[in-house]
Amino acid sequence: MVAQGFIVDLNKPLVFQVGHLEESYEEWVHQPIVSKEGPRFFESDFWEFLTLTVWWAIPVIWLPVVCCCISMSVRMGHTLPEIVLMVIFGVFLWTLIEYTLHRFLFHIKTKSYWGNTIHYLIHGCHHKHPMDGLRLVFPPAATAVLCFPFWNLVKVFATPSTTPALFGGGLLGYVMYDVTHYYLHHGQPSSDVPKNLKFCWTNLMMFFPRNCLQGCHR
Repeated sequence: MVAQGFIVDLNKPLVFQVGHLEESYEEWVHQPIVSKEGPRFFESDFWEFLTLTVWWAIPVIWLPVVCCCISMSVRMGHTLPEIVLMVIFGVFLWTLIEYTLHRFLFHIKTKSYWGNTIHYLIHGCHHKHPMDGLRLVFPPAATAVLCFPFWNLVKVFATPSTTPALFGGGLLGYVMYDVTHYYLHHGQPSSDVPKNLKFCWTNLMMFFPRNCLQGCHR
Protein backbone atom coordinates (compact mmCIF):
# COMPACT_ATOMS: atom_id res chain seq x y z
CA MET A 1 0.00 0.00 0.00
CA VAL A 2 1.46 3.34 -1.08
CA ALA A 3 0.64 6.51 0.79
CA GLN A 4 -1.83 8.97 -0.72
CA GLY A 5 -0.20 11.69 -2.79
CA PHE A 6 1.92 9.29 -4.86
CA ILE A 7 3.71 11.05 -7.75
CA VAL A 8 4.53 9.18 -10.96
CA ASP A 9 8.19 9.40 -11.99
CA LEU A 10 8.13 9.84 -15.78
CA ASN A 11 11.80 8.86 -15.98
CA LYS A 12 10.99 5.33 -14.81
CA PRO A 13 8.83 2.59 -16.37
CA LEU A 14 5.22 3.67 -15.89
CA VAL A 15 2.99 0.60 -16.02
CA PHE A 16 3.57 -0.58 -12.46
CA GLN A 17 3.59 2.97 -11.06
CA VAL A 18 0.16 4.22 -12.18
CA GLY A 19 -1.76 1.78 -9.99
CA HIS A 20 -0.48 3.57 -6.90
CA LEU A 21 -2.31 6.73 -7.93
CA GLU A 22 -5.57 5.17 -6.68
CA GLU A 23 -8.40 7.76 -6.93
CA SER A 24 -6.01 10.31 -8.49
CA TYR A 25 -5.48 8.13 -11.57
CA GLU A 26 -8.58 9.45 -13.39
CA GLU A 27 -7.36 13.05 -13.19
CA TRP A 28 -3.72 12.17 -13.95
CA VAL A 29 -4.43 10.10 -17.05
CA HIS A 30 -6.53 12.88 -18.59
CA GLN A 31 -3.74 15.46 -18.37
CA PRO A 32 -1.99 14.68 -21.68
CA ILE A 33 1.70 15.01 -22.38
CA VAL A 34 1.89 16.01 -26.05
CA SER A 35 5.15 14.52 -27.27
CA LYS A 36 6.04 12.10 -30.08
CA GLU A 37 8.49 10.41 -27.74
CA GLY A 38 6.57 8.05 -25.52
CA PRO A 39 7.51 6.86 -22.04
CA ARG A 40 9.02 3.53 -21.12
CA PHE A 41 6.42 1.03 -19.98
CA PHE A 42 8.43 -1.90 -18.62
CA GLU A 43 11.84 -2.53 -17.12
CA SER A 44 12.10 -5.69 -19.27
CA ASP A 45 13.32 -5.04 -22.82
CA PHE A 46 11.23 -7.97 -24.09
CA TRP A 47 7.90 -6.68 -22.72
CA GLU A 48 8.80 -3.15 -23.73
CA PHE A 49 9.42 -4.31 -27.30
CA LEU A 50 5.95 -5.88 -27.47
CA THR A 51 4.32 -2.51 -26.72
CA LEU A 52 6.01 -0.69 -29.62
CA THR A 53 4.52 -0.89 -33.13
CA VAL A 54 5.15 1.12 -36.29
CA TRP A 55 1.88 1.90 -38.08
CA TRP A 56 2.73 0.11 -41.33
CA ALA A 57 3.16 -3.18 -39.47
CA ILE A 58 -0.63 -3.39 -39.13
CA PRO A 59 -1.49 -3.69 -42.86
CA VAL A 60 1.69 -5.66 -43.61
CA ILE A 61 0.89 -8.31 -40.99
CA TRP A 62 -2.90 -8.49 -41.12
CA LEU A 63 -3.94 -7.84 -44.73
CA PRO A 64 -2.43 -11.18 -45.87
CA VAL A 65 -4.48 -12.85 -43.12
CA VAL A 66 -7.59 -11.05 -44.39
CA CYS A 67 -6.95 -12.30 -47.92
CA CYS A 68 -6.30 -15.83 -46.67
CA CYS A 69 -9.57 -15.90 -44.71
CA ILE A 70 -11.61 -14.56 -47.61
CA SER A 71 -10.04 -17.05 -50.02
CA MET A 72 -11.09 -19.88 -47.69
CA SER A 73 -14.74 -18.95 -48.12
CA VAL A 74 -14.23 -18.59 -51.89
CA ARG A 75 -12.78 -22.09 -52.08
CA MET A 76 -15.81 -23.37 -50.16
CA GLY A 77 -18.04 -22.29 -53.04
CA HIS A 78 -19.30 -18.79 -52.23
CA THR A 79 -19.86 -16.35 -55.08
CA LEU A 80 -18.30 -12.89 -55.31
CA PRO A 81 -21.50 -11.03 -54.29
CA GLU A 82 -21.85 -13.32 -51.28
CA ILE A 83 -18.23 -12.70 -50.30
CA VAL A 84 -18.68 -8.93 -50.59
CA LEU A 85 -21.75 -9.02 -48.33
CA MET A 86 -19.96 -11.16 -45.75
CA VAL A 87 -16.94 -8.88 -45.69
CA ILE A 88 -19.14 -5.80 -45.28
CA PHE A 89 -21.01 -7.49 -42.45
CA GLY A 90 -17.66 -8.39 -40.85
CA VAL A 91 -16.58 -4.74 -40.99
CA PHE A 92 -19.89 -3.79 -39.37
CA LEU A 93 -19.36 -6.42 -36.67
CA TRP A 94 -15.90 -5.03 -35.90
CA THR A 95 -17.34 -1.50 -35.68
CA LEU A 96 -19.94 -2.67 -33.18
CA ILE A 97 -17.35 -4.48 -31.07
CA GLU A 98 -14.94 -1.54 -31.17
CA TYR A 99 -17.64 0.88 -30.08
CA THR A 100 -18.76 -1.44 -27.27
CA LEU A 101 -15.21 -1.81 -25.97
CA HIS A 102 -14.71 1.94 -25.95
CA ARG A 103 -18.04 2.72 -24.41
CA PHE A 104 -18.02 0.17 -21.63
CA LEU A 105 -14.36 -0.82 -21.05
CA PHE A 106 -11.83 1.70 -22.35
CA HIS A 107 -13.53 4.62 -20.57
CA ILE A 108 -14.33 2.86 -17.33
CA LYS A 109 -13.35 4.71 -14.15
CA THR A 110 -10.99 2.81 -11.87
CA LYS A 111 -9.19 3.46 -8.60
CA SER A 112 -7.74 0.10 -7.56
CA TYR A 113 -4.09 -0.75 -8.20
CA TRP A 114 -4.75 -3.43 -10.82
CA GLY A 115 -7.72 -1.59 -12.29
CA ASN A 116 -5.56 1.48 -12.94
CA THR A 117 -2.68 -0.63 -14.23
CA ILE A 118 -4.78 -2.61 -16.70
CA HIS A 119 -6.69 0.46 -17.88
CA TYR A 120 -3.44 2.33 -18.50
CA LEU A 121 -2.09 -0.55 -20.55
CA ILE A 122 -5.14 -1.03 -22.77
CA HIS A 123 -6.20 2.57 -23.26
CA GLY A 124 -5.12 5.06 -20.59
CA CYS A 125 -1.65 5.43 -22.10
CA HIS A 126 -3.27 6.85 -25.23
CA HIS A 127 -4.99 9.55 -23.19
CA LYS A 128 -1.78 10.41 -21.37
CA HIS A 129 0.51 10.30 -24.43
CA PRO A 130 -1.78 10.92 -27.44
CA MET A 131 1.09 11.60 -29.87
CA ASP A 132 3.24 8.57 -29.02
CA GLY A 133 3.85 7.37 -32.57
CA LEU A 134 4.79 3.82 -31.57
CA ARG A 135 1.73 3.18 -29.43
CA LEU A 136 -1.09 4.59 -31.56
CA VAL A 137 -1.83 1.24 -33.18
CA PHE A 138 -2.59 -1.99 -31.37
CA PRO A 139 0.42 -4.32 -30.91
CA PRO A 140 0.25 -7.35 -33.24
CA ALA A 141 0.98 -9.79 -30.42
CA ALA A 142 -2.08 -8.58 -28.50
CA THR A 143 -4.20 -8.63 -31.67
CA ALA A 144 -3.18 -12.22 -32.35
CA VAL A 145 -4.38 -13.24 -28.88
CA LEU A 146 -7.71 -11.44 -29.34
CA CYS A 147 -8.27 -13.05 -32.74
CA PHE A 148 -9.13 -16.35 -31.07
CA PRO A 149 -12.19 -15.13 -29.12
CA PHE A 150 -13.28 -13.04 -32.13
CA TRP A 151 -13.12 -16.10 -34.40
CA ASN A 152 -15.13 -18.13 -31.87
CA LEU A 153 -17.66 -15.31 -31.58
CA VAL A 154 -18.21 -15.35 -35.34
CA LYS A 155 -18.56 -19.15 -35.29
CA VAL A 156 -21.51 -18.84 -32.89
CA PHE A 157 -23.84 -17.42 -35.56
CA ALA A 158 -22.02 -18.32 -38.82
CA THR A 159 -21.61 -21.51 -40.83
CA PRO A 160 -18.20 -23.15 -41.37
CA SER A 161 -18.01 -21.72 -44.90
CA THR A 162 -19.02 -18.15 -44.00
CA THR A 163 -16.95 -17.84 -40.81
CA PRO A 164 -13.62 -17.16 -42.59
CA ALA A 165 -15.00 -14.33 -44.77
CA LEU A 166 -16.86 -12.75 -41.86
CA PHE A 167 -13.75 -12.95 -39.71
CA GLY A 168 -11.66 -11.53 -42.56
CA GLY A 169 -14.10 -8.64 -42.88
CA GLY A 170 -13.86 -7.93 -39.17
CA LEU A 171 -10.07 -8.00 -39.35
CA LEU A 172 -10.18 -5.68 -42.38
CA GLY A 173 -12.34 -3.29 -40.37
CA TYR A 174 -9.73 -3.31 -37.61
CA VAL A 175 -6.89 -2.57 -40.06
CA MET A 176 -8.86 0.31 -41.60
CA TYR A 177 -9.64 1.70 -38.18
CA ASP A 178 -6.10 1.52 -36.83
CA VAL A 179 -4.34 3.09 -39.82
CA THR A 180 -7.00 5.83 -40.03
CA HIS A 181 -6.55 6.52 -36.34
CA TYR A 182 -2.80 6.87 -36.81
CA TYR A 183 -3.27 9.17 -39.81
CA LEU A 184 -5.60 11.47 -37.87
CA HIS A 185 -2.82 11.98 -35.32
CA HIS A 186 0.27 12.14 -37.53
CA GLY A 187 -0.82 12.57 -41.14
CA GLN A 188 -0.13 15.73 -43.15
CA PRO A 189 -3.07 15.83 -45.62
CA SER A 190 -2.73 17.77 -48.85
CA SER A 191 -6.29 17.47 -50.23
CA ASP A 192 -9.50 18.98 -48.84
CA VAL A 193 -11.32 15.85 -47.64
CA PRO A 194 -8.60 14.51 -45.32
CA LYS A 195 -7.76 18.06 -44.23
CA ASN A 196 -11.37 18.64 -43.16
CA LEU A 197 -11.53 15.24 -41.47
CA LYS A 198 -8.40 15.92 -39.46
CA PHE A 199 -9.54 19.47 -38.64
CA CYS A 200 -12.89 18.23 -37.33
CA TRP A 201 -11.25 15.43 -35.33
CA THR A 202 -8.71 17.79 -33.74
CA ASN A 203 -11.37 20.31 -32.73
CA LEU A 204 -13.63 17.62 -31.31
CA MET A 205 -10.72 16.35 -29.20
CA MET A 206 -10.18 19.89 -27.88
CA PHE A 207 -13.80 20.15 -26.77
CA PHE A 208 -14.19 16.58 -25.49
CA PRO A 209 -10.77 15.60 -24.10
CA ARG A 210 -12.02 13.65 -21.10
CA ASN A 211 -14.67 11.54 -22.80
CA CYS A 212 -12.87 11.06 -26.15
CA LEU A 213 -16.30 11.10 -27.79
CA GLN A 214 -17.39 8.09 -25.72
CA GLY A 215 -16.39 5.45 -28.21
CA CYS A 216 -15.06 7.21 -31.27
CA HIS A 217 -11.51 7.70 -30.10
CA ARG A 218 -9.06 4.93 -29.28
